[in-house]
Order: sequence, then C-alpha cells, then structure tokens
Amino acid sequence: MFTKVLIADDIDFNDVGAAQILKELAVADVQYAKYCDEALLKIKRASQDNNPFQLLISDLSFKADHQINKINSGQELIKAVKELYPDIKIIAFSIEDRPHKIKSLFEDLDIDGYVLKGRNTIYDLKIAIQKAYQNESDNISPELFYLMQDKTTSEINQYDILLIQKLSVGISQDSMETIFKQEGITPNSKSSIEKHINKLKIYFKANNTTHLVAIAKDLGII
Repeated sequence: MFTKVLIADDIDFNDVGAAQILKELAVADVQYAKYCDEALLKIKRASQDNNPFQLLISDLSFKADHQINKINSGQELIKAVKELYPDIKIIAFSIEDRPHKIKSLFEDLDIDGYVLKGRNTIYDLKIAIQKAYQNESDNISPELFYLMQDKTTSEINQYDILLIQKLSVGISQDSMETIFKQEGITPNSKSSIEKHINKLKIYFKANNTTHLVAIAKDLGII
C-alpha cells in the first residue's frame, strides 16, 4: 500500500473522510493542502528531499479567497503534477459528473482514478485507492461506469471541443481561422474549420452553431 499521500481539498469535512480511509489502509504519512499552489510546493519539496509522495488525492474545485494563487483548479494542479512527476498516482475526488470532463481527465491528464462525491464516497474512495495501488484501469465510481461507454463523448476530440468553446464565447466561424493561426492551433484553414463545424452540426443534429453550443452545454461537453 502507499506510504505517503497528499490530499488537496479546501473543505475540512472532505479531508476527514479521506483521512479515515487512509488510516484504515495503514498509510503512514498523510498530508494536506487547501490550495493548489501549496499542494504543488509540498510535492516539489518532498521530491527534493528524496521522500516523494506516491499518491495525490485532489478535488477539482477550489473556492477563491484572499490568497492569490497561480494554480486555481484541481485540473490545473493535476496537469502540473503529471508533467513534473509522472510517477505520482492521482485520484480526482469531486462532485463533477459531466461525461466529457471526467473522460478528459483520464484521456488527457492520465489520472489513475475518479471518485464522485456522494452517498458512497467513503467506500468508493477506499476502493479507488486500492485499485490505483494495484494499477487497475477501471478505476471510477460505479455510478459513473456508463460514461466510459458513452459514444457521444468518445467520438468528440479536443479539437472539436475547442471549436465549440470558441463559438460559445462569441467567436464567429469566419473569425476562427485568424484566431487559430494567432494561437498556433492546427488545422486552421477556413475549409478545415468549416468541415469540422459542419461535422459537429450533423453529429449533434444542430440547426446552427448557436444550437450546437446549446446541445454541447446540455451534454456537459463544455
């Protein structure tokens, strides 16, 4: 079992539940961070001291307060940790239940488990920690298993999501080529962008781009 674990969460009540599970699993060293910057700093220091954390359990949402932070979400924290210390196991622990958001954590950030906060949180977290330690791949709360078989989200890639996000903030299809070239996003030709947007409209049976954005929001894709 893991011997050194960091819990990143800004709610004390959640820490208590996670700490209870880790105690049952005989984890010797459990530490806490209420801010993402603090969590990353603890991980860096532990690595420098040749006593690294083996598991990070992180919430996704952190409420803003008086303290200024460079990293303000669990997703940003997970990305930073994975880039610097790819060997650390990571379990996301959140109320987030939107299909695409969860799938992107597994597919884009390579997390090792996902636990949905709810009625079975304590039990699910215990199972998730054990599965992460044993390198098991189906490490997600049981009530969310259906997400992994969701055809709608599995056939939409990050480029498609980016297009819809740009449309959702008011960037017109005609302006997309210029924006993508400025940001170094490819493909960025007008014809490629039109082709992808038309594909999305057909796929989601959307009448226009406004309808497309609305459908994507309803499905939790953006």
